[in-house]
Amino acid sequence: MDLNEITLFLGWCTAINIGILTFSALVLFLFKGFLINIHTKLAGVSASQLPSLYFAYMGNYKIGILIFNLVPYIALKLMN
Repeated sequence: MDLNEITLFLGWCTAINIGILTFSALVLFLFKGFLINIHTKLAGVSASQLPSLYFAYMGNYKIGILIFNLVPYIALKLMN
């Protein structure tokens, strides 16, 4: 693999992960009550804790996208 293929790969990884993040945010926004009800029953977590857990999940996923996809993509773009 050359640098152009790796750059293209990281670009697509970034786009797909941002799409998943956006989809997750929309689902959490639109179906918050339904999801809290399901996750309370499945995980045994109280309903008052779930919004902070959702927020932590979204934040950690966003940081992961930045560190592992976007920053290497930008660095490789700057190299070319």
